[in-house]
Parts: sequence; structure tokens; C-alpha cells
Amino acid sequence: MSRGTLILRYAGFAVIAVLVNLATQRLVLAIGWPSPGIGLAAAIAAGTATGLVVKYLLDKRWIFYDTQGGLANHGRKFALYTTMGLITTAVFWGTETLFWLLWKTHAMREAGAVIGLAIGYITKYQLDRRFVFAPGARAEAAE
Repeated sequence: MSRGTLILRYAGFAVIAVLVNLATQRLVLAIGWPSPGIGLAAAIAAGTATGLVVKYLLDKRWIFYDTQGGLANHGRKFALYTTMGLITTAVFWGTETLFWLLWKTHAMREAGAVIGLAIGYITKYQLDRRFVFAPGARAEAAE
């Protein structure tokens, strides 16, 4: 796959995951919760979970061409994939927060968010390629 195709596909899958996340949040919020705080927390948790699963499945098949199945294999890889996501989310949140603290404007906070997301996604791809979907990891899982 060409570098351009990889970038477009990876970015497109990120957009799909975000849309799934937000759609799930809307569905959960539409339930009608006794407390807005509980509803929001449930919506964020459900949205994050569905977005993560969708992105994992798309990346696994269409970015890394990993066709291995099995519950143990998926469980191990999904746990690693989620861990890599936690690391890169910290980069995103940290950059956004740093820009807010330095400039104290929403425009700069959002600029920090965009920069943090870009760094986070580039880093996430590299970590996933090296640790989650590495050819050696595929061989070990097949045994």
C-alpha cells in the first residue's frame, strides 16, 4: 500500500471511529438518565468503547492486514491496542492542556488539540505497527 493510501485510510478510519463514538453518545444520552452527570459519563464510556472497537477492527484488517482470529489472539492484541491508545491520548490531552495554559485562548487550545492529535495518531500507528501487529507477534500468536 502506498504511503498516501495508508494516510488517507488511517485518517478515514479515525473519522469513522469518531462518528461512531459521537453517535453512540447521542443514543446513550437519549435514554433519559436520572442524573445528567451519570448519563454523560455513561455516554462517554459507551462512545469510547464503540469507537475503540471499530477503529481496532478497521486497523487490524485494512491497515495492518492482520487476518488472525481467535479469542485469545484478539484479546491480547486488543489489550495492547488499548494500552497504546492510552499512551497517545495522554500526548493529545497534554498538548491541548499545555496550549491552554500558555495562551489561555480557545483558539490556541484547539490548535494544541489538533497538534496533539496529529502527534498522537502518528505515534499510535508506529506503536501499533511495532508492538500490536508486528510480524513477530503474529507468528507467536499462530503457534
